[in-house]
Amino acid sequence: MKPTIYDVAKKAGVSIATVSKVINNTGRISEETRKMVTKIMEQLEYQPSSVAAALTGKKTYTIGVLIPDIANPFFAEVSRALENSARETDYAIILCSTDYQTEREHEYLELLLKKQVDGIIIATEPKDLNVYKKLASKKIPHLFFTIDHPSFISHVVTTDDVRGGYLAGRYLLEKGHHHIAVIAETNRTSGRLRIQGFIQSLQEEGVEFDENLLIHSKSKIEDAKNAAQIILGMENRPTAVFAGTDLIATIFANESRKKQVSIPDKISIIGFDNTIQAELADPGLTTIAQPIDELAHYAIQNLLKSVENPAMPGHRIMLVPELIERHSVKDIKVEPPS
Repeated sequence: MKPTIYDVAKKAGVSIATVSKVINNTGRISEETRKMVTKIMEQLEYQPSSVAAALTGKKTYTIGVLIPDIANPFFAEVSRALENSARETDYAIILCSTDYQTEREHEYLELLLKKQVDGIIIATEPKDLNVYKKLASKKIPHLFFTIDHPSFISHVVTTDDVRGGYLAGRYLLEKGHHHIAVIAETNRTSGRLRIQGFIQSLQEEGVEFDENLLIHSKSKIEDAKNAAQIILGMENRPTAVFAGTDLIATIFANESRKKQVSIPDKISIIGFDNTIQAELADPGLTTIAQPIDELAHYAIQNLLKSVENPAMPGHRIMLVPELIERHSVKDIKVEPPS
């Protein structure tokens, strides 16, 4: 049986109130008593209840994080970056992966509220906005991570996805590609914004985008495989593909290899995120980098500000992505005759 606060008080020969003051660092207690109670807590391996602390109005020093898929390398790296930033402020992370399921998302939100977390970071695409509006109405500190929506009045930390898509499109055009396919999460805001920026870059150069070359795919292995098969099976195959995530890009490259369609000689590919996959891919994946560590830092810092001041007005922080050039895009420009 786990030791309780009563066990600590009995062994220390003090009241429960005194032990509570030591735990919460409150009240007037002699340094000798504080050291003695702390030593006994260590001997008994007593861990104060975070829920009990919450019920007395104390912080639990925990942050809930909702992500759609921990198997996605981007969200795995996001989770690690958030945990690292949280630890710098003596906070712990409770990580919940929803697997894109609305029911599981609701269940995890209820769980986090029962756990009395001090705040929630949401990286899942909201299916039911009313759930999140309730968080705002109850003044529960929360922040949307790489997700934005006009109806949000809470805090948002995200990447400029339109700019990222634009950079990808412009780069492919500079390399001579005009017949380009896109594989992206069209049911996710970030995916739609990346497509928007990509198409904008083409329009500026007078290049019309063929909507038939836009393939929807979640950042999941089977979805991405199916999308790759569609493009690789096209009679008039595009010369390049813009993938909305590195996961989709690396799966496309793998499916191309199976069909002996070499990258970049036969078809070029550019990704989005700059996860470890992009660096380990063969050939190295040219991609649009999200500043994951900086995003995590701003997310934790701004969430904790709203924990200290729940009435603080919501605001948006948008960071700029950058293009990382590796070896997955071929330059096919036709050189003018000398």
